[in-house]
Amino acid sequence: MDTIRHFIETVIFRIGKYEVQVSDLLVVLAIFFVTKLILWVIRKAIFRKSNGDRREMSNVYSLCQIIKYLLWIFAILFMMQTLGISITVLLAGSAALLVGIGLGLQQTFNDFISGVILLIEGTTRIGDVLEVDGQVVEIQEIGIRTSKGLTRDDIIVIIPNSAITNSKVINWSHQSKRTRFRIDVGVAYGSDVDLVVKILEASALEHPDISHKENIEARFVNFGNSSLDFQLLFFSDDVFRIEKVKSEIRKIINRKFIENNITIPFPQVDLHVKDVPRSGEATSLF
Repeated sequence: MDTIRHFIETVIFRIGKYEVQVSDLLVVLAIFFVTKLILWVIRKAIFRKSNGDRREMSNVYSLCQIIKYLLWIFAILFMMQTLGISITVLLAGSAALLVGIGLGLQQTFNDFISGVILLIEGTTRIGDVLEVDGQVVEIQEIGIRTSKGLTRDDIIVIIPNSAITNSKVINWSHQSKRTRFRIDVGVAYGSDVDLVVKILEASALEHPDISHKENIEARFVNFGNSSLDFQLLFFSDDVFRIEKVKSEIRKIINRKFIENNITIPFPQVDLHVKDVPRSGEATSLF
């Protein structure tokens, strides 16, 4: 017992009157592992109660993230207190330094606050499809400073949380109504309009990823400069991969147009050349 007591009271680090013993280090490690264990138990308990719904899973994830950050803040404070570091003295002695750091890290602090807002507010969840700065991403993870998004090219992008909270962002998943998409197409003048409408609607019906097929609609929208302009309107649940769906529908439309001898015209410009007299030639007035 004396050997163990002597080992525990061994001083590892000393500066003046300040010293760190083995016992202090063991307490710090205990706080660390207990915090990890508590977080693991909370995560298992919370996720076990969820029913697998995507929105509920996102809410559970946000709750777990908030609990995790709060627990680690308290754990770090306890660790510092165990090591004899006075938080009050530390903050008072480094006030000027903290002001300088705060000015230099304004954007970082903004991202941190934005991360807390995202987790608490719930306007953006895991699995949501967002359009940020013209780029469509599916949110994979929401962190305290940054979020991870997957692009349609399967590339992970790191997005500062302030870019989501402070910018105009389209959330394609944050709506209860159905999402409608459109494909624009033009055909040559003289084409059978009714046949074109029939082909467009049949092309959408042929694709397996189209939902609410009873609401597919093709419209004759305009007399263009070189073509008769149409719009194909349809619904799809595959918001994130909608460009792939559109591409496949365009292939079907092109195939059916070829089968029915319907032409998609090239842009045309009419050039009228006026006969102008050459310089030096007399122009008759009669």
